[in-house]
Amino acid sequence: MKRLLNVVALHFFVCFIFFLSPANLTLANKLFPNDDEYLIGAETMPMPVGGMESIIKKISSMGIIRSTNVQGKVYVLVYVNEQGEVDDVKLVKGIGGGCDDAAIEAIKRTKFSPGENGGKKVKVKMTLSIAFKLN
Repeated sequence: MKRLLNVVALHFFVCFIFFLSPANLTLANKLFPNDDEYLIGAETMPMPVGGMESIIKKISSMGIIRSTNVQGKVYVLVYVNEQGEVDDVKLVKGIGGGCDDAAIEAIKRTKFSPGENGGKKVKVKMTLSIAFKLN
């Protein structure tokens, strides 16, 4: 048990040093977006290209709804950059049964129209809800 704890502590230390080294600060910033860089609202909010239906189609193609009896809404925080690409997705409230992961993966594979303030493209963070229900 003590050896396992030492291995875990060493792994944590190596990861900590890796992300704090100057060469990897850019990589760390891409992996963990700085909340301060993203607006919580914009004059024109980002929208999924193809509408919410494009996200639902991606989830449906995974077959997750048919393979589980879990129903409810998954809430996620989505970080969209100036190009309309998804930088990160964080689970706010999930329902389990594979639905959380399916929603996150579908959103990560979705292109958005960028948010705009005063005609200038901006980074925006927003909450989306994805409903899972049996028909």
